Amino acid sequence: MAIVDTDTLIDAWRRLLTGSGKSWVLFEHGTCVVLEHPTAEPAEQAVGILRQFGPVHVATSAGDFRVLELGSGEGWLVTSHHPDVVTFVPRDDPEDPSHLAVGILGRSRRDRDGTELRVVHIEATPLS
Repeated sequence: MAIVDTDTLIDAWRRLLTGSGKSWVLFEHGTCVVLEHPTAEPAEQAVGILRQFGPVHVATSAGDFRVLELGSGEGWLVTSHHPDVVTFVPRDDPEDPSHLAVGILGRSRRDRDGTELRVVHIEATPLS
């Protein structure tokens, strides 16, 4: 599985979360943790969430996903069993664009992000 270009991922997540006012942390394979209540250490907070909710365990809720096709045509969002953990799959990545294939690809990227835990970008809003 190829690693998605980091700049492509950052641009996509910025467009997706523009105006949300939320902090978010991006991981190497496209998984984003959106922080509803960020702490002073958003990367640490996101790593903790992804460590717990990123790895896939088949036949449990950790293996569940939903695929949302973006209206812009740039790709899909693959959700997880945690509402703030979502993986972006760019349009050109999957060989098979069916929702099942895209979902499995996104889920496998979330699993890698949840075990490797490599933060590539932090977008933090000021703490109130």
